[in-house]
Amino acid sequence: MRLLAAVLMFLPACLLAKEVDVELFLAVDVSRSMSPAELEIQRRGYAEAITSTQVIEAIQSGMLGRIAVTYVEWAGSGSQRVVVPWTEVASAEDAAIVARGITNRFETGMRRTSISSALSYATAAFDDNGFTGLRRVIDVSGDGPNNQGGGVIAARDAALARGIIINGLPLMTQDALSEMWGIPDLDAYYRHCVIGGPGAFVIPVLEWSQFADAVKRKLVLEIAQAAPTPQLVQYAPPAAYDCLVGEKMWDRNRTYFDIP
Repeated sequence: MRLLAAVLMFLPACLLAKEVDVELFLAVDVSRSMSPAELEIQRRGYAEAITSTQVIEAIQSGMLGRIAVTYVEWAGSGSQRVVVPWTEVASAEDAAIVARGITNRFETGMRRTSISSALSYATAAFDDNGFTGLRRVIDVSGDGPNNQGGGVIAARDAALARGIIINGLPLMTQDALSEMWGIPDLDAYYRHCVIGGPGAFVIPVLEWSQFADAVKRKLVLEIAQAAPTPQLVQYAPPAAYDCLVGEKMWDRNRTYFDIP
């Protein structure tokens, strides 16, 4: 036994990792442009989606019948909050544990919006997480463009270079803060500047009442690797689009330091 323990100690972490169908990083925006009620809708929406019959069936229909998931909230550069660490989900009971972790407490939002930092953090989080996925996916939601940290294109390309797929859930609901800090074509921004990889797609959310169903659809597509339907905004090669629109907006509005 001592010899076996010694051998295991020196084995590379990748050889000890458990194989799963998908390693899924849920990156959830909690910038201050989100109200406390919206933050709660997000958490409850993800909890409802991951415990749904459709998502459980998608997980169990995979080659291995299990996935690994982590739920991390993000805002500005360096502002990431792990709510649920990497956890194996193979059953409804496992999903319920994740859901309880998501809704166990509701915390306040954080300042600024750095999609680039969220992507960089998520990319690094796949290293030595205890799992080896047949696919690795970053599922990023947000209600505005990048306005802090490094460039979003560089962070996206670094993830894609490692074979990671990035999908997007742009939150295009309308209120006073979105008028100041949001952009009307956030889905196009996500398509051109954020998502990428084979089969990458965007599901826009126009009303908060749509949120839980949108998350459910997104998780099923990601887990089952199903082809996105024509109604979804799918990935296309980069075209002419200003991926610095968020940084420029922040410079114009930087006198309003008391909000996002």
